Amino acid sequence: MNRPTRRRLTAAAMTVVALTAGTTACSSGDDTPSAKAADGGSYTIWDPYPQFAKDSDWAKLLDSCGSKAGVKIKRTAFDTSDLTNKALLAAQQDNSPDVLILDNPVVSTLAEAGALTTTDENKVDTSKADPNLLAAGQADGKTYGTPIGANTLALYYNKDVLKAAGVDIASVKDWKSLTAALAKVKKAGKKGVTFSAIGTEEGSFQFLPWFWGSGAQLTELDSSQGVSALSLWNDWLKKGYAPNSVINNTQTTSWQEFASGDYAFAENGTWQLANAEKAGFDYGVLPVPGADGGNAAAPTGGEFVTVPVQSDTGRYATTRKLLSCLTSTENLYDTDTTLSYVAPTGEVQDKQVASDAKLKPWVEAVKAAKGRTSDDLGTKYPKISEQLWKAVQSALSGSQSPKAALTAAQDAVK
Repeated sequence: MNRPTRRRLTAAAMTVVALTAGTTACSSGDDTPSAKAADGGSYTIWDPYPQFAKDSDWAKLLDSCGSKAGVKIKRTAFDTSDLTNKALLAAQQDNSPDVLILDNPVVSTLAEAGALTTTDENKVDTSKADPNLLAAGQADGKTYGTPIGANTLALYYNKDVLKAAGVDIASVKDWKSLTAALAKVKKAGKKGVTFSAIGTEEGSFQFLPWFWGSGAQLTELDSSQGVSALSLWNDWLKKGYAPNSVINNTQTTSWQEFASGDYAFAENGTWQLANAEKAGFDYGVLPVPGADGGNAAAPTGGEFVTVPVQSDTGRYATTRKLLSCLTSTENLYDTDTTLSYVAPTGEVQDKQVASDAKLKPWVEAVKAAKGRTSDDLGTKYPKISEQLWKAVQSALSGSQSPKAALTAAQDAVK
């Protein structure tokens, strides 16, 4: 195997934008440990799962994969944003871990920094991963890891509220029919839809299914399609189909509104499934519809398993064994069940649905999903996203029309 060229860290890469869409737990890691183990029989793994302790199934899986590869695993868990900073610093010091598990939008940041090897270099097999999920870890025609699982957004709905309003969920197939359902719900004295439009990455994350569902592209924020998506949300607020609180809602507070039992719909993610079971009312899940029907592309959340650049290239062979173990069909099923993720391969997705039929709409949503850094946006995405959420805030607050807000956003990106 050819030795990967050591890439110089870019200055831009040292300024990291946190792109996580959901909440993260506090880090269980202390100061940055030495990634290079003194013992040649030890391999280091850094992950963003501090919620999983040393005796967790996740930690046991890592140890098991290490045993199968004939090495000892030294694992450190960080909060997501902290992990990115530590990984960049370790790369700068030529002290990277052997395996790095990253939030998918951050992959392009570390790839541009020269901190990650490509799958052509490390020979990791990505052939079973769904192409739309794999795209989140690709830049300039190169792939920098493989997804370990994915989450995304869909519409939860309250069956009791819809029944009282005389809405047949089967009739909701596009924006027109969804808006008609919201009108019926309001007329029946209930509340329509809640979501998060807060001025952070969460707001962009939640707006993207509607933006992409209109046919718009992130390279042209002020297209007629993009304006139609923002106009949809704007009209919902004006007509009282969505509450003004969405402007400040996080995904957590939006869920709390839905959990009150008064709302017909809520846009939220797979991570709320456990809370949905505890809500006390019968619910269903519907993929976000596109403007003219079909499933809109929702943004993917979830992590990639990556192989950082090592000066000792002889370590890659064992690292490849570790990745093969972590992403095997059997282990993906167990891991993604633990993480409330949809698996990145069709084989495991089928197994998940067979085990729990309620996952079927989520699998459908993930199959239609799209990486935020896809289409070769890479590290351009954070700036685009910031202008997008500012435009959403501006329009929903009434300070600008959807067209003017998106035009200003596009001008700022340029």
